[in-house]
Amino acid sequence: MKFLALAAVAATVIVEVSAHTRVWSIWLSGSDQGAGAGRYILQPPTNNPVKNLTSSDIRCNVNGYSPVATYVSTPAGGIVTTEWYHDYRGDDIIATSHKGPIRSNGGGDIWVKIFHEGSTGHWAVEKLLSNRGKYDIPVPSNLAPGQYILRVEIIALHEADSLYSQDPARGAQFYPSCIQIQVTGSGSRTLPSGVSFPGAYSDSTPGIKWNIYDNNIDQRTYPIPGPAAVNL
Repeated sequence: MKFLALAAVAATVIVEVSAHTRVWSIWLSGSDQGAGAGRYILQPPTNNPVKNLTSSDIRCNVNGYSPVATYVSTPAGGIVTTEWYHDYRGDDIIATSHKGPIRSNGGGDIWVKIFHEGSTGHWAVEKLLSNRGKYDIPVPSNLAPGQYILRVEIIALHEADSLYSQDPARGAQFYPSCIQIQVTGSGSRTLPSGVSFPGAYSDSTPGIKWNIYDNNIDQRTYPIPGPAAVNL
């Protein structure tokens, strides 16, 4: 089993329950793969965020430890489109105030970041909302075939001006989701060593504490947590 950590998509959302989110399905080459919970998505039981950086839930969310039955097949160089939702497909998805990055990544130094997007003047989550919950993740074109766990994550920064460890009522909110994919093709590049979850994030990691409401900060300089994305 190989582990891909997609880059964090920074998301800013308002402080309300309606902001919570998780992945409904993925689309491959424009084809909807259907509801993924318990099939190819290691789906958490609720849309609540993970906030404790030391919890194993930061890896694949709550209950995200047991494999599910199906792998969805995608060629190296293809696009995996994740479709997020709040309570039901096609709803409000995630609150508009949850600005932050989107990224994708079991235990050990096995998670390798292949993509991330933060703010270029508009946050990645704003892009997610304008696309009605869909977000494209490129699969490296030279990635060796095999079975992978694709970890996608939204980080909501609306309360990240404080650390969760210092004030459990606040802190950055993490929405990780893990998807089983089968990469096909003739690629030859294997993954380098990666990072561990938990372990990749700490209170001192740049981007874990961040004030999106400070007008003196250029939000385009937001440092997406975790390692740099690899070039395969």
